[in-house]
Order: sequence, then C-alpha cells, then structure tokens
Amino acid sequence: MSTAAILGLGAIAGATIFIGLPAGRMRGLSPAVRTLLNALAIGILVFLLWDVLSGAIGPVEAHLNAVTQDNEGSWGAFIGYAALLVGGLGAGLLSLVYYERLLPRRRSVTSSSIGPGAAALQEFNTTRPGRSPARHLAILIATGIGLHNFAEGLAIGQSAAAGEISLAVLLVVGFGLHNATEGFGIVGPLAAEDDRPSWGFLAMLGLIGGGPTFVGTVVGQAFTSEAVSVLFLALAAGSILYVVVQLIGVALRAGHKEMLYWGIFLGLLAGLATDFIIEAAGV
Repeated sequence: MSTAAILGLGAIAGATIFIGLPAGRMRGLSPAVRTLLNALAIGILVFLLWDVLSGAIGPVEAHLNAVTQDNEGSWGAFIGYAALLVGGLGAGLLSLVYYERLLPRRRSVTSSSIGPGAAALQEFNTTRPGRSPARHLAILIATGIGLHNFAEGLAIGQSAAAGEISLAVLLVVGFGLHNATEGFGIVGPLAAEDDRPSWGFLAMLGLIGGGPTFVGTVVGQAFTSEAVSVLFLALAAGSILYVVVQLIGVALRAGHKEMLYWGIFLGLLAGLATDFIIEAAGV
C-alpha cells in the first residue's frame, strides 16, 4: 500500500469525529435533557477510559508474564513499560490539575449566590478570560481524546506499513465508529449549558480530537514503537479521568439524578456497541 493510501486511511478514521460535533449547537432544551446529554458524554468517556487503560496495561502485563511465566524477556523491560504507564497516567491527570491552578479564577456574580444544590459550571471551574467554562471543558475532553486517537493512528500506520492491509482497513472502520461517538462526548458540556459554539470552534475541537489519528498514522507507518503507544494511551487515560471527575461534579450539582444515571448507562451502551462491532469484525 502506498504512503498516500495509508495516510488516507488515517484521515478517514479521524474525520468521523466530526459526525457528533454538531450536537453541541442544540439549544432550547430542558434542564433534565441537558443533564442527560452531559451524562451521556460521561458514559462515553468512562467506557473510553476503560478501553484506553486496557490498551496501555496489556503490553505491561505481557512483559511481566514473559519474565514470570515464560522465562523470557527481562525485569528491566517490564519496569520500563510500567514506568511509562505510571508516568503517563500521572502526567495526564495531575498536569491538568496544576494547569487549572495556574489559570486566573473567573466566577460570575450570579454563580457566587447560587447556593448549595444548584448547578452552574462556573461555580467550580476555572478558565482563561474570554472562554466559557463549558468551552474550556470541551477543549480538555478533545485533548484527552486526541491523545488516545494518536495511539489509534499508530496502530493503523503500523499495520498498513507491515503489509497487513485487511487489518488496517478493519482498524479504520472500528476506530471510525469509536470516533463518531467521541465527537458527541466532546460537545456534551456545550449541549448541557447555554453556550452555543460557532462552527469554527466545533471545527477546532474536531481537529484537536481527530487530527492526532492522522498524525499517529504518519508516525506509525514510519516506525513501530509499542512503548510510544503505551505512553500516549496512559497520557490519554489520565486526562480523560480528570475530565470525567469534572463532568460528574457538574451533573451532581445540576440535580435530575435519575437523568444522570440514565445518561451514563446509555453512554456506556454506545461505547460497548462500537466495541462489539469491532470484535465481531475480528479486529
């Protein structure tokens, strides 16, 4: 397969993330429906967190089993991969925590008088001037998903470069389905708040979240590195975990508890459905 064809596969897999992004412009929704949309994003991200961690932990366990059960490999290789996993997870999670502390706090006058039990994203989120809390959170979600999609692009590029064309095509189909649901996960906070983004802002979110799939394909077809894949999956897991905690805080303060759990349940089902499709295809 030519380099252009391989890169085309990566571009297709990443572009499907734009399918779910227009949902961020939906308005005129009741508070209960907004809570449901926010929770649906949580469910998708919780599934993605499990999926990403599974991909990052797998190679580490393989190196451990090689030493303890097969009498192959080395403890050094296991320790190195474990360090990449732990370091990436910690960097992805804690870097966002300290990043938030460096930003100037912006609390609206209304949010300061809302009181316990009510919901406002501004109550417990910090943003840079000119950016609403919902948009700030959407960018963080897109960044975390982008790190994950870079690792997916690596898999596509490496498979195609190795001559496993059928596997590469199946990966594109499977990852494309995943990315379609991830697009909605990105704009969940925007749909849940009264913050209608421009098409330009949605395009930027799509490039942040889906563009790394193409970049990962470029890197993957050039060289193979299991260690790089583990590192980026771990970074993605940490950043996604941070965002999930933020979204749960928003949803709990919004009330409509039953909609929160329904949304999480439906989001998990969406993630599982795409995963089952990939499994049925033999990827």
